[in-house]
Amino acid sequence: MDVSFVNPFIKALIDTFKTMLSTDTIPGKPQVKSGNKPTHDISGIIGLSGEAQGAIAISFPKIVALKVVSAMLGSSIKIIGPEIVDGIGEIANIVAGRAKQGLSQYKLTISLPNVIVGQNHAISPPSGIRAIIVPFDSSLGNFVMEISLKTK
Repeated sequence: MDVSFVNPFIKALIDTFKTMLSTDTIPGKPQVKSGNKPTHDISGIIGLSGEAQGAIAISFPKIVALKVVSAMLGSSIKIIGPEIVDGIGEIANIVAGRAKQGLSQYKLTISLPNVIVGQNHAISPPSGIRAIIVPFDSSLGNFVMEISLKTK
């Protein structure tokens, strides 16, 4: 995977958390994902297609997902339910949409978000694409973003 694909996603995530959640995020060192070890408890996934293909996934531990969606909605959410699923899907959608602008030369289209809820689930990148994992730290907690994208 071309590492130049990563920066628009990092910037999009930082901007989204700053504007939507009034929260600063600090990206850690990007690394190539090895294996399909479990990530977290809730993941928002968006497929990408066009002159490049792949996916983005933003994965949170349960407590961080609750804090993130509570901050987004401006009210305390205490259980994993429809608000969490919708909120995490919306964050993934916004991040993908903003990153798409930084990758306009690839004429990307983004899919509707899919949200996976389940303790210690694993995410596999699309066939033939290596994923880059970027850890993030914020006042709401730690989470990761996986980016897998390749040109045709």
